[in-house]
Amino acid sequence: MHSVAEACRAVLDSAAPRDKLRTARAAARAWRRGALAHRFDVAMPDRPARPEAPALLPPNRMPKRGRAGSPRSRIAMLHALAHIELNAIDLAFDMAGRFGAGLPRAFVDDWLGVGADEAMHFALLERRLRALGSCYGALPAHDGLWEAAAGTAHDLLARLAVVPMVLEARGLDVTPGLTASFERAGDARSAAILARIYRDEIRHVAAGARWFESLCESRGLDQVAHWQKLIRTHFRGTLKPPFNDSARGEAGLSREFYGGVAAPEHV
Repeated sequence: MHSVAEACRAVLDSAAPRDKLRTARAAARAWRRGALAHRFDVAMPDRPARPEAPALLPPNRMPKRGRAGSPRSRIAMLHALAHIELNAIDLAFDMAGRFGAGLPRAFVDDWLGVGADEAMHFALLERRLRALGSCYGALPAHDGLWEAAAGTAHDLLARLAVVPMVLEARGLDVTPGLTASFERAGDARSAAILARIYRDEIRHVAAGARWFESLCESRGLDQVAHWQKLIRTHFRGTLKPPFNDSARGEAGLSREFYGGVAAPEHV
C-alpha cells in the first residue's frame, strides 16, 4: 500500500496544472477510502514543481491590472486568484506530508480535504478564464505565496500561523469586496465562483486555527502570544486593515490575535 506521504509528494512533483489537479483529487479520494497508509516515509521537496507558464516576477514588477471592472482587469484578477489557488494545493498537501507524522489521522483528513477544495477552486477559475478568452499562464504571476511559507518548513506552528491564519485569512478580508466589484461589472458567474471560494476559505482558516490551538495547548503555550511571536519572526509583510472580523471570528480567529500585530496607525 502506498503511503500518504508518497501521495502528497506526487502532488508536489506534478508541474502541469492539469496533472496537479488530477493527482490531488486522486490522493484525496484514495485517503478517504483507506487506500493510503498513514505513513510518512517520503520527504517533501523544498519547492513544488511549476509549469513553464506563467512567468514568475517579483511583486514590484507585476503589471497593473487596468481600470477597475474592465474586462482586462477582471481577467487579471481571476488569473491572480487562480495562481493563488494552484499554490494553495501544494501548501495543503505539503502541510499533510511534511507535518503529519506523530499527529492524528484527523490532521491528514483536514489538509487533504483542503487540498481537494483548492484543486476545485483552481478548476473553476481556470474554466472561467477560458470562457473569457484567456487561460492560466497567459499573464505573469509572482511567487510570494510559496516564499512566505518556505521559511516555516521546520515548524508546524509557524506554518499554521503564516499560511491559514494570515495568508488565507487575508482572503476573507478582500473577497467580499472583489465579489461585489464583479457583480457591479455584470459578471455574475465570476462573482458566484468567488462566493463559493469565500465560504470554503472560512473552513480552511478554521482548520488552521483549530490545529494551532490544539498544539499550543498540548505544549503549554499561550496561543495568542505565541502566534504573535511567530508572525513577527516569520511573516515579512504587514497585517493591514480593514479586517473582516465577522468571517475571521467564524473561523476561530479573534481580533485578540491580529489586533496586536496589525499596522499601528490603523488599529
